[in-house]
Amino acid sequence: MAADQKGKITGKLVREIQVAAKLGGPHPEYNARLAAAVANAKKQSVTRDTIERAIAKGSGTGPDAVQYETTVYEGFTPHRVPVVVECLTDNNNRTSSEIRVLFRAGSMGKVQWMFDHVGMVEAHHADKTLDIEVAALEAEAENVEPMEVEDEEAAGHIGARFFTQTTTLDAVTKALKAAGWQVTTSEMSYVPKEYPEVTDEQRDEITSFLQALDGHDDVHRVYAALK
Repeated sequence: MAADQKGKITGKLVREIQVAAKLGGPHPEYNARLAAAVANAKKQSVTRDTIERAIAKGSGTGPDAVQYETTVYEGFTPHRVPVVVECLTDNNNRTSSEIRVLFRAGSMGKVQWMFDHVGMVEAHHADKTLDIEVAALEAEAENVEPMEVEDEEAAGHIGARFFTQTTTLDAVTKALKAAGWQVTTSEMSYVPKEYPEVTDEQRDEITSFLQALDGHDDVHRVYAALK
């Protein structure tokens, strides 16, 4: 089971590298999303060869170029919690059919209006005295919130989650890096506008539903209005 789980994690990391390379080119120094994806893959011990092949496939510079597309599914979990599911797939018909089966435990429907579609940058800095509000202003982010740093190598760092317009994600990411922030995530995100109240028993059922979605090989991100 552990090997299967590691394989799924690696697969998702590789697909994120491929899509980032496709959207922004094969050079991490000019592609903030790709740089973050590569850094995350390295932390999960993905080999250099695997990373390089993923970049080549995604950017179309290798012999086995892959055509992944992003598809979004939306609806409700059990107990009517809105959820948006972002998939990366090379076979939209297959993915659509399988995601619809998973949604039978909830229901499909239009819910994107219940979320703000934004750019999101997660980062940490060695200087714990920094004011994250000031850092956000200087990087021209729209908003910021504190974030716990889980990386043991960054113990003692200050963490923050910066929100941007969808068109300024790359610029804000580069500005934060220039200011000494270590970026761990740079991507588009869906942020819930409101969070429905649920009981502990309902939360357990909702969590199981979300885990089933996240466990699908083609699912890249799951955004739910669940605190």
